[in-house]
Amino acid sequence: MSTPNIFLLPDLGEGLAEAELVTWFVSVGDRITVDQPIAEVETAKSVVEVPSPYAGTVAVLHGEPGEVMDVGKPLISVMPADSSPVSVPVQVAAAGRPVDASVHAHGGITRPVAPAPDAAAAAYREEERAGSGNVLIGYGTPAGQGHAGRRRTRKLSHPAGPQHVQSPPHTRASPPTTPAPPGATAHEVLPGRGERLAVSSPLVRRLAYDSGVDLHAVHGTGAAGLITRRDVEAALSAGAAVSPLPSGIPRTAGLSEAQQSVPVRDSPAGSPPGISASTSAGADDSEVDPRTGLVVASRTPVRGVRKAVAAAMTRSRTEIPEATVWVDVDATALVGLRSAMKERSPEDTPGLLAFIARFVTSGLRKYPELNSRFQPVQDAGAGASTTDGAQILGFGGVNLGFAAQTDRGLVVPSIRRADRLSARGLDAEIRRLGRVAREGKASPTELTGSTFTINNYGVFGVDGSAAIINHPEAAMLGIGRIIDRAWVVDGELAIRKIVELTLVFDHRVCDGGAASAFLRHVVDAIEDPASALADL
Repeated sequence: MSTPNIFLLPDLGEGLAEAELVTWFVSVGDRITVDQPIAEVETAKSVVEVPSPYAGTVAVLHGEPGEVMDVGKPLISVMPADSSPVSVPVQVAAAGRPVDASVHAHGGITRPVAPAPDAAAAAYREEERAGSGNVLIGYGTPAGQGHAGRRRTRKLSHPAGPQHVQSPPHTRASPPTTPAPPGATAHEVLPGRGERLAVSSPLVRRLAYDSGVDLHAVHGTGAAGLITRRDVEAALSAGAAVSPLPSGIPRTAGLSEAQQSVPVRDSPAGSPPGISASTSAGADDSEVDPRTGLVVASRTPVRGVRKAVAAAMTRSRTEIPEATVWVDVDATALVGLRSAMKERSPEDTPGLLAFIARFVTSGLRKYPELNSRFQPVQDAGAGASTTDGAQILGFGGVNLGFAAQTDRGLVVPSIRRADRLSARGLDAEIRRLGRVAREGKASPTELTGSTFTINNYGVFGVDGSAAIINHPEAAMLGIGRIIDRAWVVDGELAIRKIVELTLVFDHRVCDGGAASAFLRHVVDAIEDPASALADL
């Protein structure tokens, strides 16, 4: 008798206890190898591929695309590669309920009692030691344990010879395979799964769905016919059809069942071509909001990045008594200094944000109150003040976060030990982290752990903002747009490059004097950058 190895959804990073299953890369009955990507999951931080620590035959898929799964719960069950090939259970577990099936030598299927949670957790830890260990991007794999395969689209093949796979009652039937359109080199047909589009990333699939574009009608211009973001945007510009997909064609991979079931309506009058009137689940023209008397046009589930942002902002506003100071800054000298550097060395000149980040880390060394965290006592008890026994944690370094807007929402990549980096080093990290965040490839470590955040909302063309502190940090510096304004210089009116800086701080850890002094330190460095950089 052989029992399947149960692979639990791994720890996805600091503070992340759940993930949404985007799509399966394998089906029940498929033969898989160690480190082969088996599923794609979306956390509040990024979209990652999960590789298998086991080789063998897929026995159970413990979830459906669109389902939110808890860390430590079963993800997939794999029959060992050396197990008897008499038959393989191909049952899909109900939501949140692991199914442990064994195969009898005579073909009978028995169902032993599922292990207790403690036993399952212990087995999971043992599995990580015995398996590949490569359960997430960035995890290492011991030598000799197999190789990692990272291609998003692949052909999954079964070994030669007859397959002894039996489907017991109540199993999930595989969707019918849809033949690829003639000449459609951008498509692959996977065993038991139907046609799979060659799309470069989940962000492209999301953009296409939100815009109402049928990816089956889009010609991919990427390598091997890959559909890219540019292809979807070109289809939008060309006025791609915004209509429900034909029933014979599978929906775009990576969307939840609820989202896939919503018909995409034609654009209302005045809407841009190709833009859907509703892009979220649950909307119904017959539903009227009792408060406003208006038709409910859409219902958007709060999940992923939006869920994480909502929770963090609510907690920040609930727990942190914030205060704000701001000042207009003459950035003419800094803009001029950077322009002169770019003329001499256009390839490696830091951006203005990197210079300001360097001034910020200098200011945090001088005013460490802003680089701290208020830590209340846990479980203080009924009637106790939230400040009784609380502590203010100071840090021996700066992890500088910066707000980055992506297609998935607002995220905050963290530059580790930013206080040790020069302006050029900071610029390189800002560009690298910004790129991987936009691509949805940033690791949980790269999106957590900041001790102070800068928010460059000036790129959106605004001057100031009443920002919300990135919980649980103590402060955030906002940077507005740099514009030409009339300014008095040495008693004379002149046109200068002016930017507004806004500092929001936790009044529990810092008073206005220290906050204002820190802000003036940054302002003075911007107005006289040559002197400031000489002292750094």
